[in-house]
Amino acid sequence: MRFAKGHGTENDFVILPDPDGELQVTEETVRLLCNRRAGIGGDGILRVVRTSALGETLAPAARTAERAEWFMDYRNSDGSIAEMCGNGVRVFARYLLHAGYVRADRFEVGTRDGAKGVVIEPNGDVTIDMGRVERQGTSSAKLARQVVHGAQISVGNPHLACEVEGPVADVDLSQLPELDAEAFPQGANVEVYTETAPGVLEMRVYERGSGETRSCGTGIVAAAAAATPEGEGATWRVRVLGGECTVYLDASGARLSGPAVIVAEGETVLV
Repeated sequence: MRFAKGHGTENDFVILPDPDGELQVTEETVRLLCNRRAGIGGDGILRVVRTSALGETLAPAARTAERAEWFMDYRNSDGSIAEMCGNGVRVFARYLLHAGYVRADRFEVGTRDGAKGVVIEPNGDVTIDMGRVERQGTSSAKLARQVVHGAQISVGNPHLACEVEGPVADVDLSQLPELDAEAFPQGANVEVYTETAPGVLEMRVYERGSGETRSCGTGIVAAAAAATPEGEGATWRVRVLGGECTVYLDASGARLSGPAVIVAEGETVLV
């Protein structure tokens, strides 16, 4: 099985090129590939498949993905399917260029949350159009040593973005957050953030299906949206454990910009 490895602000992924949709990617396969001791290691899997090879399997919410030639079939490291992954789209786009599947500096990537516009910036950063960010009320989460309160945010997938006092490094994210099952029937990513300077946030995240990760693109957008007064636009630099991204919020939605790199390619034999 051919693979590549890439990351966006150290949110890392195993990339499986499968243009014609021939691979059978099971939960067990995903867990093995993402295992950092017994496999390649990653926060998730990006299967690179032509949208036309998916046939009638796309859900109604993803129908605009049909206009994109390439579809990002994203799986969390536990094998579960996620609707959207912001850093994943940026790494996926970088791989399409790296592999020669696309040659333009503007194109679209299909996801389960629809088609996402991509721009390759002159400095090499990858910017994606995340679409509209939806505020859905407030809720709370019980962490290992505290309860946090925040905004329910949808960035194609569900988030609880919580502003905290003091350094985010002091927050214990070692355990699965306990969420309100009625508010989040499918679970959610939980972000803790604080504003460290005007226009600058620091954030950490516990990702649904992956645990704490070094970065989360949709989580970065969710934290920026939660920190912005409703109805206003803003630009935020968001610092995570693995680096920094920029979020642009306006009336049309959100854009996420930051680095994305391919670090390795090879072949693996699953046993």
